[in-house]
Amino acid sequence: MNNFTFYSPTEFVFGKDTEKNVGELCQQYGASRIMIVYGGGSVVRSGLLDRIKKSLDEAKLVYCELSGVQPNPVDTKVYEGLELAREFKPDFMLPVGGGSVIDTAKTIAAGFYYEGDFWDFYCGKAKPVNALPIGVVLTIPAAGSEGSGNAVITNTKSHVKNGLRMPKLLRPKFAIMNPELTMTLPAWQTASGITDMMAHILERYLSNTPDVQIGDRLAEGMLLAIMEEAEKVMRNPQDYEARANIMWSGTIAHNDTCSLGRQEDWNSHAMEHEISAEYNVTHGAGLAVIFPAFLTYASKHNPAKVAQLAYRVLGVTESGDIAADALEGAKRLKAWLHDVLGMPVSFAQLGVDNPDLELLNTRLHRLKGDVMQGYMPLDAEATMEIYKLCL
Repeated sequence: MNNFTFYSPTEFVFGKDTEKNVGELCQQYGASRIMIVYGGGSVVRSGLLDRIKKSLDEAKLVYCELSGVQPNPVDTKVYEGLELAREFKPDFMLPVGGGSVIDTAKTIAAGFYYEGDFWDFYCGKAKPVNALPIGVVLTIPAAGSEGSGNAVITNTKSHVKNGLRMPKLLRPKFAIMNPELTMTLPAWQTASGITDMMAHILERYLSNTPDVQIGDRLAEGMLLAIMEEAEKVMRNPQDYEARANIMWSGTIAHNDTCSLGRQEDWNSHAMEHEISAEYNVTHGAGLAVIFPAFLTYASKHNPAKVAQLAYRVLGVTESGDIAADALEGAKRLKAWLHDVLGMPVSFAQLGVDNPDLELLNTRLHRLKGDVMQGYMPLDAEATMEIYKLCL
């Protein structure tokens, strides 16, 4: 196990009606002027936004609103938010939604004190040294951004989708998590979120670091639990307990608990980012296409951990041929994503009939370098092979 530092200060307030505590929690963390950030109309139609405003009013807190954050959040909304923030001068950010809303709010929080272009943080020209504090009301369990210091934004001009990782600066002060708020999510969004959180676990699980049994068993147990609860929630979207287990899994999947002391991968995410940046597909759906292909490639080039996943999570019986067992595991995960969650598992099913693989692959390596390190070293020939496995 490698040395590590773990910092996770977020206060999680979990359960029914917890959104009613938002005013009190904002006060507790020193807020007086709050920027509420949200996406489309669901938080309005459901009455959630009104309940949040009522709580803030009762706490005598002042607020402004930034609405219209889209899935696969983009730089233009961040610029709009920064302009509003410099006019309103908030001392606290309050995203209400899922990962796209939270990541937009985090980026505004980091850019607020920076005199240059916030994109400098995403292209490596600068690092944020200060940020507005953040509290979250989560409505979509998927990205895990409510418990992480990460944010991902797409540049609309270059089509570059990149991430920022600042755990000591951008982890939320609190996260309100009411599973009831997820019961009206469309099946597609629920399934995409489940796929995303499973991918977050797998990115950490696929590691060559030896003697990380605790992390391995945590990851395997979470994957088994998610798959069990996912089947329940897809059959009955009103199953509170299944929703609760899924919601908490999304947080644990991405707050670094199961990645401590080990090398992580994240190359599948990098490959998917090129797809969703270019074709604006749902991130979780893109991962459902990429991850089985990645595991299929790995079964030939580094099968050990994929085979372990196959044995411990996917029900594969050891045959004595580790590569064949790993490949069978990849096939079973692909079938589960498609048959149980209804996820696409090819470019065509994703709605991208003629993907420009050369464009995706060239931009990927321009951003990530000639050879991407991780569970396997991946040069342009390797990643092209994986992209082709998605056809």
